Amino acid sequence: MATLKTVGLLPLLLASYLPNLSIGDSADSLGLFDGSTDVGTVLHAGSAEFDPQTKTYTLTGSGEDIWLASDDFQFVWKKVSGDVTITADVSLTGTGGDNHRKAVLMIRQSLDADAPYADAALHGDGLTSLQFRVYRRAATHEVQANLSAPTRLRLMKRGDRFYMWTASAGEPLQFAGGSTLVPLTGEYYVGIGVCAHNKDKVQKASFSNVEIVTGHQPTTKPARYSTLETITVGSTDARATYVSTEVIESPNWSPDGKTLLFNSNGSIQRVGVAGGNAETVQTGLTGCNSSHGISPDGTLLAVGTESMVHGQSGIYIVPASGGQPKRLVSQSPSFFHGWSSDGSTICFSGLNNGKLNVYTVPAVGGKATQLTETGERNDGPEFSPDGKFIYFSSDRSGSMQIWRMRIDGSQPEQVTPDDEWDKAFPHVSPDGKQLVFLGYPREDKNYPENKDVTLVWWSLAADQEVKTLAKLVGGRGTIDAPSWSPDSKRLAFVSYQSIQ
Repeated sequence: MATLKTVGLLPLLLASYLPNLSIGDSADSLGLFDGSTDVGTVLHAGSAEFDPQTKTYTLTGSGEDIWLASDDFQFVWKKVSGDVTITADVSLTGTGGDNHRKAVLMIRQSLDADAPYADAALHGDGLTSLQFRVYRRAATHEVQANLSAPTRLRLMKRGDRFYMWTASAGEPLQFAGGSTLVPLTGEYYVGIGVCAHNKDKVQKASFSNVEIVTGHQPTTKPARYSTLETITVGSTDARATYVSTEVIESPNWSPDGKTLLFNSNGSIQRVGVAGGNAETVQTGLTGCNSSHGISPDGTLLAVGTESMVHGQSGIYIVPASGGQPKRLVSQSPSFFHGWSSDGSTICFSGLNNGKLNVYTVPAVGGKATQLTETGERNDGPEFSPDGKFIYFSSDRSGSMQIWRMRIDGSQPEQVTPDDEWDKAFPHVSPDGKQLVFLGYPREDKNYPENKDVTLVWWSLAADQEVKTLAKLVGGRGTIDAPSWSPDSKRLAFVSYQSIQ
C-alpha cells in the first residue's frame, strides 16, 4: 500500500503556502488524485493511503467540523474545471466517535478553510446530506436525503448547480432530491475527505470504486424530477421528503403535522413528513390541480379539478377520509386557496370577464362574495389566523406584489415594496407572525414554471425582517397551496430538477 508523501522541490514550495500538503511520488500513490492536505486548523495531522490493487483510499483526519463558516478536515483532491461528477463507495471506519463525523465527496473553490463548496456528506449516525457554502465565510446549509446510511454516493456539478445521488448496498444510485446553486470560477478542487467532528480525535474513512468524470455530453431528453422538501425556517436547512419522476405540486401540511398532501397526475396523494411511499387519497375526482387544502379540523378537503367542469377549474369539498365530492361554487374557472381558521369560510380566486379576483364563500356552500375589483390579477388569497385579514397577490400597483385587506374587502394595503421582483403565493404562518411567498424576476409573467425563483420569509412584526429561505428551480406548483407546518417552524415546497 502506498502512503502519500512529499517529495521533490515543487511540493516543498507548495507546502510553504499550503500547510500539511502532500504530492504523490508516482501515479499509483495518488490514484485519480493530485494531492492531499489538511484544510483549516487541525491538531492531529491527517494522512491518506491508496491501495492500487483494490483501488481503495483510506483517509485519516481530525478537525472540528465541515460546517458553519469554515472547515477543518483531511482532503484528497484533483484540480479540474467545467462540469464534473464524482462517485464512490463510502464508509466511516471503526465504531464510536461523534454522530456528526463525516466522510465526504467534495467540490470546493479553493483549499482555504472558508471557501465556497458543495459536498455529499455521510455522517456517523447515517444522516446523508448535500451540504453547501454559497460564498466565502458564509454559513453552511444542507438538503438532507431521506435515505439513511447509503453505501455509495455521487456528487454532480452542472454549471453552478449541484446534485447528489445515494444508493444502499446492491442497489442502483437514486437521485436524492433537491439541489443547490454555488457559483465556482475557473479551476476548482474535486475530491474526498474525512472529518472527526472533534478537534481532539481522529477518524478514518474508506473510499472505493471511485470515479471522476469531467465534462458531459448533453442529452436531448434530460432526466426530470420533482422534490417535495421541508425547510426549517430558523436554520434554512432543508430535507428531501419525497422524490418523483412525475410532476408533483403544492404540498399541504396536515393539521396533526404527520403527513403532506400534494397533487400529481390528476390525483391528490399523501406521504409521511419523514418520507416513504405516497398513497392516493380517494377523492372521487380526476384532474385534480394545485388548488387544494385541508380544513383546520382535518375532516374536509377542498380540491380543485379541471376534468369536471369542461376543462375549467372548479372547487369541490370532499371528506378527508374519502367520500362523495360536493361542488362548492358554480363559478368557473375558480381556484381554492384557503380556509378561515374556524373552518366556516373559504377564499378563492375566480376569473370573470378576463380579470382574476378574490372571493369568499361559506364552506357549506352558498353565494360567493367578490372582494376585489382593482387590477387585472388578484390571486392566491389566504386568511390570517386571527380572521381579520386576507393576504393576496395583486398587480394593481403595476407589478405583482403582496397585499392584504379586511375580510370584507375593505382597507387594502400593499405589504411588499415595488422592486425588480414580482411576488406571489403568500402564506401566513399559523402563529400569525410570519409570511412566506415566492419571488421571481419581473420578466417572468403569469407565474413562471421551471425558472430560478426565491422562497422568501418576511416577518410580520414591526421590524419587517426579511430573509431568503431557498433559491430553487420552481414557480407554479412550488407553494401554490397553504404549506406551513402546524407549529409554524417549517414549510413544505416543491423544487424541480432537469439534469443532463
